[in-house]
Order: sequence, then structure tokens, then C-alpha cells
Amino acid sequence: MTDQVNEQELLQYIATETSLDANSILIVLKHEQAFINNAKEDAKGEVDIDSDELVDYILSRSDVKLDELKVESILDAEMDYLMDKGLAGYVD
Repeated sequence: MTDQVNEQELLQYIATETSLDANSILIVLKHEQAFINNAKEDAKGEVDIDSDELVDYILSRSDVKLDELKVESILDAEMDYLMDKGLAGYVD
């Protein structure tokens, strides 16, 4: 997460949208960040994140006790929050 993101506000937003507890959300976001940090850049210096690979990676972590649908809902809510703040978007 970037310095521009208010972590508490993000957590509250995701918790409200998903009805999941903050600890589960934090675990998913932690593994998401690790996945992104380890992703390889292309020739343009950009990183392409495949959402299916990301979800599979998160689900493979031993401390994640959520099912695929819940992980996806956390990631979707996070993206909605970041898009609302103008910090992220989808690339076709």
C-alpha cells in the first residue's frame, strides 16, 4: 500500500463491503503486497498482475483461512476503494 492510502480507512471500507474481520483482511492484503513486490517488470518497467494467480497465491499461504470468494471480495473491495480515491485503475 502506498503512503497516500489511509490504512484504517481502507480496512474499514473493506470490512463494511465484505463483512469480514480486520485481521483476515490484513492477512490477505499482506500476502497481496508480497506477491506484487515479487512480480517481475516487463520491458517498459510495468508489472502485469494476473488476478487469478494472485488469488491462488494468497489461498496457498498457510495463515489464510478464507475461501476463494472471500479473498476475491477483499481484493475487489480494495480495488473499488483505490479507484474511488483515484489511485488505481484497470488496464485492458
